[in-house]
Amino acid sequence: MAERSAPGGGASLSGRVLIIAGSDSGAGAGIQADIKTVMALGGYATTAITAVTAQNTVGVRDVALLPAAMVGAQIDAVTEDIGADAVKTGMLGSAEIAALVAERVGRLGKPVVVDPVMVATSGDALLARDAVEVVRARLAPLATVLTPNVPEAELLLGREIGSRAAQREAALDLRRTGAMFVLVKGGHLPGSSMVDVLAGPEGVTELVSPRIETRHTHGTGCTLASAIAVGLAAGMGVPEAVARARQYLRAAMLAAPGLGQGHGPLQHAVMGGE
Repeated sequence: MAERSAPGGGASLSGRVLIIAGSDSGAGAGIQADIKTVMALGGYATTAITAVTAQNTVGVRDVALLPAAMVGAQIDAVTEDIGADAVKTGMLGSAEIAALVAERVGRLGKPVVVDPVMVATSGDALLARDAVEVVRARLAPLATVLTPNVPEAELLLGREIGSRAAQREAALDLRRTGAMFVLVKGGHLPGSSMVDVLAGPEGVTELVSPRIETRHTHGTGCTLASAIAVGLAAGMGVPEAVARARQYLRAAMLAAPGLGQGHGPLQHAVMGGE
């Protein structure tokens, strides 16, 4: 695992992750969950905030998008000084922001985890309809790993995904966008097991784990994508990074602190530094 010493002789870091996403005032998802995940797994997180949301475990009350130019300025500021070993994108909000992020990320030439955040766990929309095509046509082709859940994959492909077979086909079809790997998460499909499908250059793998029956699922997608990104930043291959990220996510769900009245947050302070 590639590690680097911090300036001034501080503790070593396992990679710098630039997170481009929205803020969650409840801190269970978005930028806040991303930072906590990267820190728990030994990385260093920098951020470019795309939006500020007023939300809690019950739902999203309001959203304010930042100007696209400000998003670009944040990306430029941190990459020109601190640098990045990997990038993770989350909530982008608008077609304009999505297009700018694709342009900036394309310039960096680093591993990219694209989490196509479109709908919050509560069901609230987080991406404008005209931005979906920008994500599919301009950002997905840059992805080292594209990580849609089933509803997001349905929006990207324009069709229903109602079975494990359809999930596999979706992963293969989404690879045709140009993404190197596609991880279609299966939490929304029924069954006693939770199955994620990873499609890559060498074929398709089904990743199976027992389903955790819990209401504490807020931020699971953000957490998984950021955990993958910090693995890539540390020099892991995609299958290894995905496996560790799934293990971390499961531990964070099992240790959930039980907060809120709706879809509660995870406990990100697990497996710290492992």
